Amino acid sequence: MTMIRQRTLKSIVKTTGVGLHSGKRVEMTLRPAAPDTGIVFHRVDLDPVVDLPSDPYSVVDTRMCSGLQCGNAKVGTIEHLMSALAGLGIDNCHVDVDAAEIPILDGSAAPFVFLLQQAGIEVQNVPRKFIRVKKEVEVKEGDKWVKLSPHDGFKLSFAIRFNHPAIDSTPTEVSVDFAHDVYARDVARARTFGQVQELETLLSAGLARGGSLDNAIVVDEYRVLNADGLRYADEFVKHKVLDAIGDLYIAGKPLLAAYSANKSGHALNNQILRALLEDETAWEIVSFDAATPVPDALQEQIALQPV
Repeated sequence: MTMIRQRTLKSIVKTTGVGLHSGKRVEMTLRPAAPDTGIVFHRVDLDPVVDLPSDPYSVVDTRMCSGLQCGNAKVGTIEHLMSALAGLGIDNCHVDVDAAEIPILDGSAAPFVFLLQQAGIEVQNVPRKFIRVKKEVEVKEGDKWVKLSPHDGFKLSFAIRFNHPAIDSTPTEVSVDFAHDVYARDVARARTFGQVQELETLLSAGLARGGSLDNAIVVDEYRVLNADGLRYADEFVKHKVLDAIGDLYIAGKPLLAAYSANKSGHALNNQILRALLEDETAWEIVSFDAATPVPDALQEQIALQPV
């Protein structure tokens, strides 16, 4: 058995889009990075440039997104890009951005998957490090909860409750197991969503200024307003899984764990990472090489990732 290796990009790729919350034009460049770099964001519009490494303790402002802060510098709405990087198994990447937000593109992770596939994936001659969950960790907040449990792979289960006819008429629970599900096919295309009647409140809070039918599923009191409808029958709850994958990858390494959640969001996803990391008996760092056999579920997961 050869070792599971770290991965980065083969080449540089760029894209331009609008920030979901700022409504401003954003240019983003993804660059290859050396082994053990992790995912590092760079605010290249600031002088000097500010580096914001992916780190659960740098997460701020979890209203409607996950963002990182270093000093006065912020980069927000990182979760869809982080989700795509996790889904394609990219360990090391530099993300240059000229604004305080990652572009929203179509509101899903699919455009980021396309960009990463355009860049190509470079396998690096260094073992990939995983955070293996050794015992269950849970965070609760009223009827909302999230937990991480030991599992020899990576799977997620999510339940939502919105008491909204357009959302509750679709499946409100989903399970995704990467031993057989494929990120790019089964998760990446699920878009963020919102209600028309919430828009005024969001705008007055300085949020969602770049939101439109081109980058979100929008519902009124009864139905989906997007002319093309839903991409998945369970697109609402599947987007919550997409977000969770991105939020968890802010840990800096892929998890070997089962994640389950009820009505969780960015804030609780960050809290569960902190609760895990603060209990040193609950996790360990592991790699897999000739001396350490790869669990079957993880072998299948790695086999399904593109190179």
